[in-house]
Amino acid sequence: MSDVVGPGDLVLCVNAAPNHVTGRPVPLQAGETYRVVDVMEFACPCGRSNALLDVGVDFAWCQTRFRLLPKPKAEKKPRKASLPKEKETVR
Repeated sequence: MSDVVGPGDLVLCVNAAPNHVTGRPVPLQAGETYRVVDVMEFACPCGRSNALLDVGVDFAWCQTRFRLLPKPKAEKKPRKASLPKEKETVR
């Protein structure tokens, strides 16, 4: 997933289990979305991922805790039609 995820992407937290290494509870909430600040190419101690994601909460988290959300498609906004200005001819 690290080759697909980049800074600025939105990810969904799907696993708010305790920390892999320390066993302490994590401040992440399952079902909430987070914006990726940075992707660090570093193998997680759990052995399931090759990168850690920094989402602005504490330090960095195993990428297996998240799922990449699709990027929103651009919405078309209605444009105002520009009408040519009428000119009066003065003689």
